[in-house]
Amino acid sequence: MTGDLADRRIVTLDLTGVADKSGLMDAVARALGLPDWFGRNWDALLDSLGDPSVWPAEAAGRGLLLVVTEWEPYAQARPDEWRVAREVFTEASERTAPLTVALALA
Repeated sequence: MTGDLADRRIVTLDLTGVADKSGLMDAVARALGLPDWFGRNWDALLDSLGDPSVWPAEAAGRGLLLVVTEWEPYAQARPDEWRVAREVFTEASERTAPLTVALALA
């Protein structure tokens, strides 16, 4: 695996229309193609982001760059949930060297 972001598999996590934690979890599951057993809670999200075996196949050997788009409306509507989501994204990125989560600015 490379440390170069340009070599990583880029996955967009589009949060358009996400209004709550459940919607966020559904969006992550779709974007990453997570298995049906994904628990849709904060711990399960942290575990899945930190486990390359459940990432898209192309990311397993290259690393993953998860680009979060359209997050501002969710962050404004649910600031407490968004704070936890950011903490999960940060912790997963710190634990898992080939993972970077980037917030796209519009």
